[in-house]
Amino acid sequence: MAIKGNLTKARLTESMLQLIQTSGYSGTGLNAVIEHAAAPKGSVYFHFPGGKEDLGVAAVDLAATQFQALIAEAASSAGGPAEAARAAIEALATIVSEGNFQLGCPVSVVTLEMGAESERLRQACATAFESWIVPTSALLEASGIDAEEARSLATVIVSTIEGAVIVSRAMMSTQPLASAADVVAELINQRLETTGRTR
Repeated sequence: MAIKGNLTKARLTESMLQLIQTSGYSGTGLNAVIEHAAAPKGSVYFHFPGGKEDLGVAAVDLAATQFQALIAEAASSAGGPAEAARAAIEALATIVSEGNFQLGCPVSVVTLEMGAESERLRQACATAFESWIVPTSALLEASGIDAEEARSLATVIVSTIEGAVIVSRAMMSTQPLASAADVVAELINQRLETTGRTR
């Protein structure tokens, strides 16, 4: 029974995440989530006593975990931070394109819609962004960049990617993401040149 309940909770969270991307947080109702997840009525409040806000936090947490995995995969398969950043951005471009430019970053969507309305959701979004900045910073630092500068550069990289996703969706083109990949890779290599290690 516990396993079945966990599966239902996971389906609800995944459905909320998908619907936020296509309809926004405000435009996603609990009934739509239940229908999308093919979940029993009443299951939302059983698994998420706080209702939509609880479900929104869970969806943001899931998005954070998914992008963390994308960063980790890019880092493990690339030869250095510049290549890793390019690989991550290219993977995102594929997701955006294959989703017919309806899928983007749900964390930015929730931030823009609810950041001033719900402290819990704002904090969840801040935590999500932080969970992407930290491993990016660690990758840069491991390549010889000073810790403070690595943190600053990682913040710029994540911010650039977030903006490029939004612009790509608006233009229905992956070109903004491709341009972001070029600029981010060049920026990383410029920083690495000062340490004598370009990758």
